[in-house]
Amino acid sequence: MKVCIIGASGKLGQYMVQHALKKGYEVVGVCREKSVKKLNRFQGRITVIPGPTSNRGVIRRAVAGCDAVLTVLVPWGMKQYSSGTAQAVLDYAEAGARLVFSCGWHISLDGKDKYSEKLLRQVKVFGRLGKMIRAVDIDDQVEAGRRIFASDTRWTVVRGSDLEEGESQGLPVWSRHVGDPVLKANLTRRVDFALFMVQALENDALIHEAPAISGSPKD
Repeated sequence: MKVCIIGASGKLGQYMVQHALKKGYEVVGVCREKSVKKLNRFQGRITVIPGPTSNRGVIRRAVAGCDAVLTVLVPWGMKQYSSGTAQAVLDYAEAGARLVFSCGWHISLDGKDKYSEKLLRQVKVFGRLGKMIRAVDIDDQVEAGRRIFASDTRWTVVRGSDLEEGESQGLPVWSRHVGDPVLKANLTRRVDFALFMVQALENDALIHEAPAISGSPKD
């Protein structure tokens, strides 16, 4: 399988590259030019295409001939970075390609998620502050989700809980809705978030699903 990883130089992206190579996939990574050096440890094992991940030309070139695309949706800046990236993937991915996107719990597929007051406050404060300093646009990530959900492509949107570094604890648990008791841990190792993303490529049961994931609850 040939897999394109958009946002490959980030922490989550690098873990996805690692998992994909372990499974024997051919990997194409996309990242900003200034971040290419972060992928040096994979030199000779992956193809790197430098450029903004919201650039349609960059995405078109990167996803050509790929069987699957893993995309880290980030809400940076005020220029529709998330929705621009998502739309380019939806427009240019090969017909029938498996598309898996990452985002946070705040994205909702059907509006049936049950959020804690703490999470709602965090999203509200972070969203306002991000817009104030013109660094982050949470609303654009929501728009990216809306466009993906409306698409007839073979998509999955993986919604992550709070993340931490550390050794793998295994594949995270998931539910269709935030608030399900199975997600009570509300904490996932970043390496395991990446594992869920890569495993989703071959799990057709997750097509047109937006699984909310978390590490397994601790006793």
